[in-house]
Amino acid sequence: MISKSVTRKSFVAAAALSAVIGLSACGSNDVDTAAAADTSSSSASYGRPAPVATVAAIPGGSTAVALDTGFTDALTTLGLTPGTVGGATLDGATGTISFPMTGGEVTLYDRESGYRPWVQGTLFHEGSGLSLTAGATTVELTDFTIDPGKPARLFGNVSVNGTLAAASAPLFNLDGSTLNPPTMDADGSAVLQGTTVKLSDEAAALLNSTFGTDALAGGFVIGVATVTVETK
Repeated sequence: MISKSVTRKSFVAAAALSAVIGLSACGSNDVDTAAAADTSSSSASYGRPAPVATVAAIPGGSTAVALDTGFTDALTTLGLTPGTVGGATLDGATGTISFPMTGGEVTLYDRESGYRPWVQGTLFHEGSGLSLTAGATTVELTDFTIDPGKPARLFGNVSVNGTLAAASAPLFNLDGSTLNPPTMDADGSAVLQGTTVKLSDEAAALLNSTFGTDALAGGFVIGVATVTVETK
């Protein structure tokens, strides 16, 4: 069992070092994918370096997205009504939708070591999600998993009127170039605010097909995320 003090210290070190934790591992100035793959292979031949910080079992937290007005306006124009699934909540006053974090793990390596990917891990949000309804059609995006790879993305299951249409589909791209420096809550939770959430090409195509429109496109800004990760 990992002690609370070790977990908290590891996470604080990770957040302070990278200003990420699964949402901004690679900015626009980072190495390209091919170079990263070559470096990873080279690093593997010399052995994996010791990680700078590891959080082996994230106890909880949440990912909240302040929905962009452009997105909510588009939903209104298309006649789509947003809703929540499972443990998710939607604050009508602020336009923020929140998803409980149900677990995960993160390991960070020294970025200058050349080892790639230098941020590895997953953040799970099982049992909750976002719904979009128009007439008799309801699409549910659920069971989100944040992957901090290059590119950083959020995956989830897609159901249409209760029938699974796609499992672990890439739903949103996560732009960490807008992320603010990490902070710590009074209870010791790490807070990372500012990542821009954008609709993926795959999700745009699926939603357009389902709702009979061509108005949605990959890169459409959904909102800005605040990730709160409990460390004890």
